[in-house]
Amino acid sequence: MPAKRRVAQLLMLALAVVVVMGAYANVGLAMDEKIPSGMLTYGLSLAGLMLAAYLVLAKFAPWADPLILPLVTLVNGLGLVMIYRLSESDSPLPSAKLASPNTQLLWTLIGIVLFSATLIFLRDQRALQRLTYTAGAAGLFLLVSPLIPGLGQELNGARIWIGIPGVGQIQPAEFAKLALVIFFAGYLVAKRDVLALAGRRLLFIDLPRARDLGPVLITWGVSLGVLVMQKDLGSSLLLFGTFIAMLYIATQRISWVIIGILLFVGGAVLAGLVFDHVQQRFEVFLNPGDPELFVKIGGSEQLMQGLFAMGSGGILGTGLGQGHPELIPLAFSDFIFAATGEEIGLTGLMALLMVYALIVERGLRTSIAARDPFTKLLAGGLSFLLAWQIFIIVGGVTNLIPLTGLVTPFMSQGGSALLANWILIALLVRMSDAARRPPPQAIQDEGLTQVFQR
Repeated sequence: MPAKRRVAQLLMLALAVVVVMGAYANVGLAMDEKIPSGMLTYGLSLAGLMLAAYLVLAKFAPWADPLILPLVTLVNGLGLVMIYRLSESDSPLPSAKLASPNTQLLWTLIGIVLFSATLIFLRDQRALQRLTYTAGAAGLFLLVSPLIPGLGQELNGARIWIGIPGVGQIQPAEFAKLALVIFFAGYLVAKRDVLALAGRRLLFIDLPRARDLGPVLITWGVSLGVLVMQKDLGSSLLLFGTFIAMLYIATQRISWVIIGILLFVGGAVLAGLVFDHVQQRFEVFLNPGDPELFVKIGGSEQLMQGLFAMGSGGILGTGLGQGHPELIPLAFSDFIFAATGEEIGLTGLMALLMVYALIVERGLRTSIAARDPFTKLLAGGLSFLLAWQIFIIVGGVTNLIPLTGLVTPFMSQGGSALLANWILIALLVRMSDAARRPPPQAIQDEGLTQVFQR
């Protein structure tokens, strides 16, 4: 990366840290009328972590996109601010008691370590193509590991956790999604010509051949199994939607998208008719204001409190530290987007979504600029994975779609999602470095050139 771009990236990184520290001070002034005593410690810790990430990036991926790291730093920092704001609330409710900024800062440290390790040890992302089926097997194992007796644990009605002594609970599906995207990219690069072949034409759509429907049906079955067995609508929707998007990128066939939508809707409707937990999610989605659902365990209280919070925030918000996000169940995790919306308002949420959109846009730009098919698919798949996850969680919080249980990337408290997303960013940075790096200049020997000319 040219020196000017390195300096610009460092300045943007510093600006992101300054904005986060300003928000941190704002929370303290609003709640206690004084700057928080730990502000300097948090500020120096965050700045030190991001400086370390910048130095590793400058050394091992010097041509990487200069915007990705500052944008992610801003979102991660705002998440730390909101978790701190919840932890300082006087409310006895769980949303205030369970919020832990120190724990989240520790997970951020581990995330930066994984980010750095990925850049240091993965010098060429094309090496992942050789691990296509290994990644697929690992992803499937991680996905179903919570179902193993004695290992998996059920929390809040979903069996998506495994317990590790000395560590606590981790959510293996967060890491499974990365492994499965690598598998999808490698598989589709090898099979895209076959999958692009057209079969019969129905109305205005060229349907694929029946023999090529196997991968879609298998993925559909796996995602439906996750929905049924683990009661995890979020991972199911995330997995199948990402595969269909990557299939479309690889083949440019709109018929795959239509088939994917029909399969998932049909499977979700069938699961809703057969399984009570899926049916309850749809009831909450359709009738969130029903008093019986509001007081029911696993009902609509969380959704309605989130909607009330965003409504009270209005256009400009109540101001950081001046709302009541602790009234929202799991505000530090599933509903941190709604809790943030109450205090920064619709305007702030639009700005936050624009930051996410910029991260996704830089990933898609990397996909377009990539020189080999595997990198194009992998960068496009990871970018869509991030965008799709944001849509699912924001859609659930705003009642645009049923709640899924996914968390807001880089903001919600929790180690599994944060670590997996930092690895995702490291992969995008590595691929952007490869895509933006100038090709080697051919060195010509003048003497040999003259000989050939004779």
